[in-house]
Amino acid sequence: MVQIKEFRVVMPLSLEEYQIAQMHMVMKMQQQNTTGDEGVEILESKPFQDDEYGRGQYTFKVYHLQSKVPSWLTTFAPTDSLILEEQAWNAYPKCKTVLKCPYFAKFTLTVETIHVADNGHLSNVHNLNPEKLALRSVEYIDIATTTKDYWNYVIGGDDIDISKFQSHRTGRGPLLAGWQEISDPVMTAYKLVTVDAPYWGFGSRLEHVFIAIERALFQESHKHCFSWIDEWYGLTLEDIQQLEYKNDSGLKTAFTKNKSTPDVKEEILDESQYEEQEYPCKL
Repeated sequence: MVQIKEFRVVMPLSLEEYQIAQMHMVMKMQQQNTTGDEGVEILESKPFQDDEYGRGQYTFKVYHLQSKVPSWLTTFAPTDSLILEEQAWNAYPKCKTVLKCPYFAKFTLTVETIHVADNGHLSNVHNLNPEKLALRSVEYIDIATTTKDYWNYVIGGDDIDISKFQSHRTGRGPLLAGWQEISDPVMTAYKLVTVDAPYWGFGSRLEHVFIAIERALFQESHKHCFSWIDEWYGLTLEDIQQLEYKNDSGLKTAFTKNKSTPDVKEEILDESQYEEQEYPCKL
């Protein structure tokens, strides 16, 4: 059965600040999780324009995370075949990400994100029809919580306590109970996750696992967005795009040396592909 979950991540940032924070976070987490023949392989990054999202950046990435695959899943497929292919259309404040696993051809996971300058109380920001609304459940993610599960530890992250953290450069924090209602600035990432694994015997389990993974990923990544604020605060969009280009090129070089991916066309990353976008976004 298709699972539809809307995660609402409230952040003590403006929309403009979040744009920079998110791009910085994606780069740093990719660097931390790319070692040897595991991590993120960036195969394509180029501007796009269409009627649905307007103008933005398209990326195609492959995630090699074999060591993090649940042991029970390896009974259904070889570990080295469990890679994820990600296509993303990033047109901040809207973006869409589609994840597929070539070994499980019917599996799809889609994340549709809308960023809004509010504290997470819009009832149907994705304009779902009545049928999908009936299937959707909503969950708020508090970046200041100290609660973790198995997937939080797998994804990895700093042990910093956001409820005690305070930014030296901005003075923001610590985020105490109820901070979402009084924070200024404030914004919310409304993330609609739709996962479908139509496989008898383990499909439902796989769907729930990926919902848990996305929950942990959103919690840890947005926690980083805020805890790393003193690193990115003051950077311009042009600054972060130049860093992004260097980061993507470095990741590509690392994977070129350590592994090759068969049957996938690689394209040389060109700095001209990172032309300034008014609203780029990641994740």
